[in-house]
Amino acid sequence: MAPIYDCSIDTELLTGMRLARSAIGRGQLVVVPTDTVYGVAADAFQPKAVARLLAAKGRGRQSPPPVLIPGIPTLDALADGVPDEVRALVAAFWPGGLTVILPARASLNWDLGDTNGTVAVRMPSNRVVLEILSETGPLAVSSANLTGQPAAMTAQEAEGMLGDSVAVYLDDGAAGTDYPGAAAATGSTIVDATGLLRPDGKLRIVRSGVISDAAIREIVGDRCE
Repeated sequence: MAPIYDCSIDTELLTGMRLARSAIGRGQLVVVPTDTVYGVAADAFQPKAVARLLAAKGRGRQSPPPVLIPGIPTLDALADGVPDEVRALVAAFWPGGLTVILPARASLNWDLGDTNGTVAVRMPSNRVVLEILSETGPLAVSSANLTGQPAAMTAQEAEGMLGDSVAVYLDDGAAGTDYPGAAAATGSTIVDATGLLRPDGKLRIVRSGVISDAAIREIVGDRCE
């Protein structure tokens, strides 16, 4: 059975982080805490690792995973054009529970699945995953559950669903506590900002989540559907 490392204990945190970085480098899967739900992570630039992630969840290529990044500068490295409205949104809500869909740079050497040339990007607010991201770079990360099952809010829930398909589990306590007003197992708010790159286009809220629709509209104004 894959080990679970308690990140509240310094020795386990150091060991777990070291083994997680190594596992990701080998194309294996790691379960990581985020500010919304627990996620299962793979190197975004290893197609076999991304395929392994989708298989572990019981998903196909038609459901490509989002990409978590360590900071706002990485957004420009992955996205082919970032509208001013998106810059305002990430300034307000990153790190945090907002995922933004934008056109991906054609030069990127990756295969996340059937993305139609886009990438869904988020900078999470969790010390453990941000530290990993600072060393590994962008990671493909999807909620750590089997498709059709509730999102895992603890490392133990994730292990109960994903088992030995994951090499390392990092436990940082219950997820979602940064958003006390949100319902349990609520993921990030997902917005499609590709339309903002057209003069008459608008941003579309794809999934309501821990960031309220009203908060998105307050920043984007009439450029939100």
